[in-house]
Amino acid sequence: MTRSGRETFFRAFHASHPAVTSRSFGSGRSADGRSSYELLCDEITGAGRVLDLACGDGFLLDLLTRRGYPATGIDLSSADLALARQRFATVVEGRAQQLPFADNTFDTCVSHMAFMLMSEIDQVAAELARVLRPGGQLALVLGGGPAGDEAYALFGKLLREILAEVPAEQQLPRLGDKRARNQAGLDEILAPAGFAPVRWRTEEIDLSGSLEQVWDFVSVTYNLFPLGESASRKLKTAFFAEAPALAGPDGLIPLAFQVHLASTRTVHKGH
Repeated sequence: MTRSGRETFFRAFHASHPAVTSRSFGSGRSADGRSSYELLCDEITGAGRVLDLACGDGFLLDLLTRRGYPATGIDLSSADLALARQRFATVVEGRAQQLPFADNTFDTCVSHMAFMLMSEIDQVAAELARVLRPGGQLALVLGGGPAGDEAYALFGKLLREILAEVPAEQQLPRLGDKRARNQAGLDEILAPAGFAPVRWRTEEIDLSGSLEQVWDFVSVTYNLFPLGESASRKLKTAFFAEAPALAGPDGLIPLAFQVHLASTRTVHKGH
């Protein structure tokens, strides 16, 4: 898939699923009761101007503003940005690979569940180093994948069965750069742009819920989007038939997702 093809795909996906990331992760909680958005906010050290890269509907911008940070958001999706502007004015439509900001504009950049999906990731790193002041902070929440529970295993099995039956053109190639999903790979991306080695940790986010809530989370996957209505309906029917058996005594279906938190600072300007 070409760069323009990927960006067209992301715009179409988010137009069909507005506010999908905040709806999926906004209610999830880590072991100490914080959402992945709150975990990211708590990574910020010091005051100053904050850029929310791939801000979506503005959920994180709202948290940042309530904590007193002057924050600006940027995103590809005009549909999500329309929602962000309803509660937050300082948002811009644009690409991470060509940020429309002057050098040294921001003290911190944060990004929630987006950096690992971006193409031309080395150019993104260079742009972030450019718009951050010397010593500026970059803090990321990156998708770590399912935490090994039975609900995810069931969904994955059913999805693989569906994908085996659909034409190749309806199957989505892997998005983003696989280096952005582990600490060594992230350092490989960021160091040439002028960032220090990243601090890295993994948190498990509890997303347990009713059958409908669990389905709403697992089904909003990029791989499912290109499938036809018939294949999507077949997958949902199969999941609804088998998943109730996984419910605990409280009636909730256990579901957990791992996220990685990575933080670093600029140490010099890349060339």
